[in-house]
Amino acid sequence: MLKVVSNTTPIISFLKLNRLDLLKDLYNQIYIPHAVYQEIEAGKTKEYYKDLAKISWVNIVEINDEHAIKYFLDLDLGEAEAIVLATELKADLIIIDEKLGRFHAKHANLKLTGTIGVLLKAKTKGLIAELKPLLNQLTNNKVWISESLKNVILRKAGEL
Repeated sequence: MLKVVSNTTPIISFLKLNRLDLLKDLYNQIYIPHAVYQEIEAGKTKEYYKDLAKISWVNIVEINDEHAIKYFLDLDLGEAEAIVLATELKADLIIIDEKLGRFHAKHANLKLTGTIGVLLKAKTKGLIAELKPLLNQLTNNKVWISESLKNVILRKAGEL
């Protein structure tokens, strides 16, 4: 079974789409560090909020090496813990969207994807019929995706 770690932003994006199930359908289970859980919990008043602790296939894990966080001073705590956790678990994949977080994940030799990569995989596997409505829903929910990137993604998905 794949070990997949997620950062906060992708989870929030899937919550906003009401499609957290895609993570379960693609990966069976995901791991998140405690800091990511706390970042999600900080949004309890949001309409899309779900308590991840009540979802059986979401594993909330404490990192072992808290000192490793100091190597990621330019990242928020959730991103830093996600990278440390992925390294500790020898994860097969980390789901992370932020550019600086992706930079650090690559330099930690982690295989990575982001929200859009997961959506493309879901379309390839037939879990979603169309990407365009989901991308529009994300941008309508204050998730920034440039028009040029949208077009590249839609071409890749065969929707342009």
